[in-house]
Amino acid sequence: MPALLRLALAGMLAVGVARADEHAEVQRLQATGQTGPALARAEQFLAAKPKDAPMRFLRGVLLAESRREAEASEVFQRLVEDYPELPEPYNNLAALYAAAGDYDRAKAALDQAVRANPSFAAAHENLGDVLAMMALRAYQRAQQLEPANAALPGKLKLVRQLLGRPAP
Repeated sequence: MPALLRLALAGMLAVGVARADEHAEVQRLQATGQTGPALARAEQFLAAKPKDAPMRFLRGVLLAESRREAEASEVFQRLVEDYPELPEPYNNLAALYAAAGDYDRAKAALDQAVRANPSFAAAHENLGDVLAMMALRAYQRAQQLEPANAALPGKLKLVRQLLGRPAP
């Protein structure tokens, strides 16, 4: 799911010229695989400007990329509390929830992202992926409960193809 995190990055970073250089430098470090230095620079910036939403968002992305999911989740949760009108933090929370297998919470977060911005394509795509995973689980459970159901193998095959997952 980390790819979902990157999908939301661009829309969040419309910042003023005075801050653009620092944001651009953190993004440059991230893009060149220097996640640790990028995170340190983001945290240094936020020590002086703790309310800066784009840098807070970048910090969340960097934490997620550093496999510090609990901290990233906290960053995105605070962002949705402070800026409920922004869809990107909801999207990234959903990515973290989905990566942990919590598709119900992922769906709820993506529903919020779509409510915040009905034109946010990444949230719609991610919602489709989450719904497909939920369908896969439901069909798998149905097959456990009723192994003789002839319709289920075909449905499972289609959902697995959609998700790019091989059959077990």
